[in-house]
Amino acid sequence: MASDSSNIVLYTTQTPNGVKISITLEELGLPYKVEKINISQNTQKEPWFTAINPNGRIPALTDTFTDGQTINLFESGSIMQYLVERYDTEYKISYPRGTREWFETNNWLFFQNAGVGPMQGQSNHFTRYAPEKIEYGINRYQNETRRLYGVLDKHLAKNNYAYITGDKCTIADIAHIGWVAAAAWAGIEIDEFPALKQWEERMTARPGVQKGRDVPEKHTSKESFKDPAQAEKRAAEARQWIVAGMKEDAAKSK
Repeated sequence: MASDSSNIVLYTTQTPNGVKISITLEELGLPYKVEKINISQNTQKEPWFTAINPNGRIPALTDTFTDGQTINLFESGSIMQYLVERYDTEYKISYPRGTREWFETNNWLFFQNAGVGPMQGQSNHFTRYAPEKIEYGINRYQNETRRLYGVLDKHLAKNNYAYITGDKCTIADIAHIGWVAAAAWAGIEIDEFPALKQWEERMTARPGVQKGRDVPEKHTSKESFKDPAQAEKRAAEARQWIVAGMKEDAAKSK
């Protein structure tokens, strides 16, 4: 729940990684402030922001720590772990540290952060943003994303799980939902994965997910996927600043 009186400040934009944190905050019922970061204008690379996240990426989060000082958090998985370890005392979306379920949740949290996110992100890039069509890149990353979706689909179907670790939604589910909801943007057809599709529908029906995915602005990607002309316009606009940012980063690294 967005608030003017909270010590938690979320620096974010409307991306699959960004909504992980806003959904986590909403599921926990925590008050927080939102600072929208305009990544098309490279706000995330400005000195004030890199003082919070040296990597210059969203999301990032600041909070007043137990010692009374500000703590800076970055990397979505790290932020999610911080929020549940500090604030989820009732284990709404987590399990007690050291339990079997806690370790299983970490398995799938890292699966998303090290697998689904990077591979689908590259599929997005070669499918939508690359200034030239490179079939090898498109095929490589779409196929790997499909493989990872298949792992999730089989896991859910084999165990007859409502959520990734069983009957309770956890940060492992929250980490995945923004990416799976954007499958079409990466060239992936979700109907190929019936158990995962049912899981997506189950997740999307949750009030916390509905609220959190509309931060910092309304989630509209599903609608844009249905209109090829609108999708291409959106991709073209993003392509310009993505390619420009790549050139700028390359120049700085020399």
